[in-house]
Amino acid sequence: MKKDTTTIPFTSYQKMVIFLMAITQFSVILDFMVMSPLGDMLMKSMNLTTSQFGLAVSAYAISAGISGLLTAGFADKYDRKNLLLFFYSGFIIGTFLCGFATNYWMLIGARIFTGIFGGVIGSIGMAIITDVFDIHHRGRVMGFVQMGFGASQVLGIPISLYIANAWGWQAPFIMVAALGVVIAIMTSLKMQPVNAHLALQKKQNAVTHLWSTIAKRHHRIAFLCTALLSLGGFMMMPFGSAFAINNLKLTNEQLPLLFMVSGLSSLIIMPLIGKVADKMDKFKLFTLATAWMAVMVIVYTNLGPTALPLVMVLNVLLMMGVMSRMIPATALVTAVPEMADRGAFMSINSSLQQIAGGVAAAVAGMIVVQKDKYSPLQHYNILGLIVVGLSALGVYMLFRVSAMVRDKLKEQKL
Repeated sequence: MKKDTTTIPFTSYQKMVIFLMAITQFSVILDFMVMSPLGDMLMKSMNLTTSQFGLAVSAYAISAGISGLLTAGFADKYDRKNLLLFFYSGFIIGTFLCGFATNYWMLIGARIFTGIFGGVIGSIGMAIITDVFDIHHRGRVMGFVQMGFGASQVLGIPISLYIANAWGWQAPFIMVAALGVVIAIMTSLKMQPVNAHLALQKKQNAVTHLWSTIAKRHHRIAFLCTALLSLGGFMMMPFGSAFAINNLKLTNEQLPLLFMVSGLSSLIIMPLIGKVADKMDKFKLFTLATAWMAVMVIVYTNLGPTALPLVMVLNVLLMMGVMSRMIPATALVTAVPEMADRGAFMSINSSLQQIAGGVAAAVAGMIVVQKDKYSPLQHYNILGLIVVGLSALGVYMLFRVSAMVRDKLKEQKL
């Protein structure tokens, strides 16, 4: 009888790597997400228009996407631990600069600087995880690491609002940067070198390595799959709070509670989905989760004024579908590249996520309209239908990725 390798416990070192990657992810996501709840305070203190604030938010994503593409060529040329520490140090400096910005252009410059470094950290982390853990355990690891998203909602938004109300909007950025210093020191002391891929490197410059990574057909299929998933995932997000306030008629005081509940649910759901992803076919799980999410998107985007408890329940059910797609999809996509190309692949993949997210937000802004700042959003349900359509295309693309990974695993066993 074949031994079930998914039940083998992680070693103490593997647990340490999971913890370090999870808390690193938490700090980077918190830095990005903290801009949204601080929006009103920022616009009033700096006299910003909504378009100026939008630019301040998008500056991070755009610079992060470009940075990922520029660093992809040499991402596999160095020890991944050292590469992580280099970019994380830049992220810490950029976040400190955000906390000390005194005018709009200083803030824009700080967000661009932070994006240049912070946008690459996720891809380096994914490369480390893929090097340290085999595909049969990767679902569980992704589940734990991506808990950073939920934790940033549970802890990040309420704590950031509390600190900002007490000491000003700059205080949350200084808090994140200080946390980053502690994480960087722990990573430097506790993580072993991650350099097995260096022995597999060919003698080629960064541009050649970047091009050779893009030129591989199976890589391009995986990249297209990632772009489709990001387009659907980011479309509804920018207008989530506005829809909750103007259409569902929640109050500003209820929003942190809504974020906290959805965040707590993700902390519980993500590890469970990670375990399921390691025990069943990842593509089947993704397909089931997509069907679930499609139903919830249609229900949620057609709601009118709704009581907070029901909004919480529906929001959690929607998040279940979203997260249950994210984990198996990430595990399959990260299994596509060989170890020698993994860093470059992850950098390009992360860049596409950032760029596709920016495109999705821009397109959503052209679809959703609002007569005045107190009116309900119009066409949000149309946005939901577009998300469902993109999700269906995502199922087809991940089917192709799953087939490639299955063939690759068969070849490795021969």
